[in-house]
Amino acid sequence: MLSKEILKKVRRIQFKVNRLIDEVIAGHYASVFKGTGIEFSEVREYTPGDEIRTIDWNVTARAGAPFSKRYIEERELTVMLAVDLSASQWFGSVSALKSELAAEISALLAFLAIKNNDRVGLLIFSDRCEFYLPPNKGRRHVLRVIRELLSYQPAGRKTDLPAALAYLNKLLKQKSIIFLLSDFLVLDFEQALRQTIKRHDLVAIGLEDPRESELPALGLVDLRDPETGDRVLVDTADPLIREETARQAIALKEQRLKLFKRNRVDFIPLSTAGSYLEPLQRFFRQREKQKQAGGGAG
Repeated sequence: MLSKEILKKVRRIQFKVNRLIDEVIAGHYASVFKGTGIEFSEVREYTPGDEIRTIDWNVTARAGAPFSKRYIEERELTVMLAVDLSASQWFGSVSALKSELAAEISALLAFLAIKNNDRVGLLIFSDRCEFYLPPNKGRRHVLRVIRELLSYQPAGRKTDLPAALAYLNKLLKQKSIIFLLSDFLVLDFEQALRQTIKRHDLVAIGLEDPRESELPALGLVDLRDPETGDRVLVDTADPLIREETARQAIALKEQRLKLFKRNRVDFIPLSTAGSYLEPLQRFFRQREKQKQAGGGAG
């Protein structure tokens, strides 16, 4: 039985996400993500501009005039939401936890998918694959995705991105769109990333909180690593400590960007301190430009 608080959060997310889809993003989704292949539609008379390889020579021979085969793109897609719910995701210093931001972004992407008659699946992972919901369609299915993300209590505390990607590669037989949501605090998954992008269109969504890179001057603070449980007493009033914390955070962000860039994976950094709408709009605009230019990641 879900608590009233969880159900309230589900309704709030549903209302907010539906408004954003109708106002801003919906038109971009279908134009950005391609279908899984092409299927035969009809044979019609050849017209200038048709590719030679589309000519149906059997029909052409019988008719005494050239005819071309026409194909259409298969529109139905499978969208997989791979969401990191390790212990570091249960942190937020502004208005929401990173896990709550992940749930809201997942809801937005899921409603976009079903609006275009695509299927949506969910993988929740930590240092193990915690929960898998097979791809399906429909509003009720998407509401279950949101409920699972808001209410699930993971058994693991650490993060194993290679295991999550390997699990999806084993399960997903056809090319799919994988949205990988994590804070990417560990970057030991490049080999698994390369295996995944050979078969699927992968988009990485980074979840950040400002306090992970900017320590406030609060004096002595007992800090605990949520994934390992290690504790350390830090004098946040010391400007050198605050500068070193910021330096390490910047270095990690640069390594992360380089990793995704050299593997041609789109990366969308999102913060609990700001709106996710503009970064998502920017992502869709960039994808559209890449598609028009005949390139693009994935």
